[in-house]
Order: sequence, then C-alpha cells, then structure tokens
Amino acid sequence: MPLPPRWVRRVVLAPGTVLLAVVVVTTLPVWLIIAAAVSPLVPGYLRPLRVLWVGIVYLLWDAAALVALFGLWVGSGFGWHKRSPAFQRAHYLLAGWFLTALFWQARWTLRLRIDVVGTDPDTALPGRPELVLSRHAGPGDSFILIHALVNWFKREPRIVLKDTLQWDPAVDVMLNRLPNRFIAASRRRGTRIGPDGPTVEPRESVVEQIGHLAVNLDENDAFVIFPEGGNFTPGRRLRAIDLLRAKGFHDMAKRAEGMRHVLAPQPGGVLAALDAAPDAGVIFVAHTGLDRMLTIADVWRELPMDKRIVMRFWSVPPEEVPKGREERIDWLFDWWARIDEWVDAHRGDDGRA
Repeated sequence: MPLPPRWVRRVVLAPGTVLLAVVVVTTLPVWLIIAAAVSPLVPGYLRPLRVLWVGIVYLLWDAAALVALFGLWVGSGFGWHKRSPAFQRAHYLLAGWFLTALFWQARWTLRLRIDVVGTDPDTALPGRPELVLSRHAGPGDSFILIHALVNWFKREPRIVLKDTLQWDPAVDVMLNRLPNRFIAASRRRGTRIGPDGPTVEPRESVVEQIGHLAVNLDENDAFVIFPEGGNFTPGRRLRAIDLLRAKGFHDMAKRAEGMRHVLAPQPGGVLAALDAAPDAGVIFVAHTGLDRMLTIADVWRELPMDKRIVMRFWSVPPEEVPKGREERIDWLFDWWARIDEWVDAHRGDDGRA
C-alpha cells in the first residue's frame, strides 16, 4: 500500500490515533471483559489479555508521544525553531523518555530482558562519531538498538529506515524532525531532512541519500544502518543469494550461502557512509532472542515472551577500516560471517530451548 502524503499523515492519521486512544480508554472495561472471557479457550497463560494490553499500551504510547510532540511544535514557535540545536536536543530527550517507558512495559508485560555485551559505544571511542552497522531480524530490534544508543550510551542516532515506518504517526513525526532518512528503495526516492525540513528527492539514489546523511557527524552522533536492507527470513536469504548470482557476483553469492542466520549485506550504503565519515569508528551489532519471530503467527505463538535478548557490540577504530572499495566489501562480508557465527553459537541464550 503506498504511503499517504505528508499532509494526510499529519491531518488525518496523527489526530485519528489520539482520538482512537481516547475511545479505547473510555471503552476499556468492555475489551478487558471480552479478552478475559476468551483467555481460557486459548493456549498460554492469559495470552489474549496480554496481547490486548500490549496493543493498548502501544496505542496510548503513540498518542501520548504525538501530544508531547505537538507541545514541542507549539513551543518552538509553531515549528519555526524546531530544527534549532535546543529543540533537536529536546526531541532526542523526549525519544529517550518514551523508549524507556515502552521497554519498562515490555519488561513487566512480556518478561523481556535486554543485555548488552562487548564494546560499550559510549566509551569505546570517546569524542568520536560512530557508524553502527546492525543485523536486522525480528520485530522491534531497531527500537531496542535505538533505546540502547539513546538511553544507555547517550548517543544521538541518525537512522536509515524504510519509508513504510512512517505509517506509525509518532515515529513519522518524531523522526522526520531529526536528521534521519526514510528510504523507498524500490522507487529510488526518499525523504531528506534539511534546514528547511523534509523534502522528497526522486532522482537521488539510495546510496547518495545515505552518504548525505552521514556528513558532518559530531562526537556524540551514531549513524545507524541495517546493511541487509530488511528483516531476515529464510526466503529473503535465498532471494538475496539468487540476486547476487544473477548480477554476476558469484564470490559474494558463495559467501552468502555460508551464512545461515543473516542476509548478504548490501555494501553500497555502508561504503557511502564510510566515505562521508572517514573519522568515525564502526560498531557492529548482533543480537539473539527475536530469531523465532518472523511472522505475526510466530509472535502470537511466542507470547508471553519471557525472553532474554542479548546484543553483542564490536568496535573497530577508524584507522583499522580498510581504504579501498574492494577491501571494504570483503571486510564487510567478513564481519557479517562473524556475526552469523556468533548468532549460531548464541541462539539458545534467550532462555528458551
């Protein structure tokens, strides 16, 4: 489904989300009674009630964020100063508070734990920006990564995301006010955040958009990119291998066949970011705990989650990043093979058999 124009998302979707939250809260007893009545008929301890609660919490979270963002918009002179350093920082603080609230609920409702091992992005290369290259698998892994960067490591992320995430009104408003880039790869167009706000650039390639976003990173910035281009699934893994082979990249296809838990990385965006930020360190991120949840049915089956999500960070200082294009591509595939091996060795660390 195509993404609605920006004015529709602001005038219809955002207010509609707040209105829906009010309606759900006022009729909450009815929904709770229905969920409680259905719960004995469904496997899993109070699964319908938990699913209902998670959905309501997320809806209220979205609505509350939109109200707070509207307040910031008014406070910035009805958007006049929303891109000033003070209001940019206010938006990062607001994002941190709302992510903290979201994961507090996840710990309480879903019994979800998040542990980070390895490099601490806040202390590995103090005073330097970081390029964060993360595996992409399972629902919510991008939320978890941004939560860690903002709240635990005090970084200000710049994120490369799919444009379809703008269907979420709070994500849409928040991230379009910060230096991020929504990518519509299939149409070779995206949203660029400039001094005058977001603009659509149909003729700019995805790689160029990523390179522009990585320019002028400062000491507390973290440029976040998911080189696989989408969530891992077995079908996508096979399609990525077939695409490499169809393009004549037989060596890459052979290396991708040896990686069972990740997609073949797409080097173009990573190379553009490295060129645009030569003084930045590189953080590679792997995680386990969400691997079994590839579809909505998988998520339903896994609830309540009762999971331990483990995130592994590796740090590479800028002087150890290869300089040549081919060397960087080999280096990226080497790291992705290492991430694949780590995932294979730690898939049982989530507390489930």
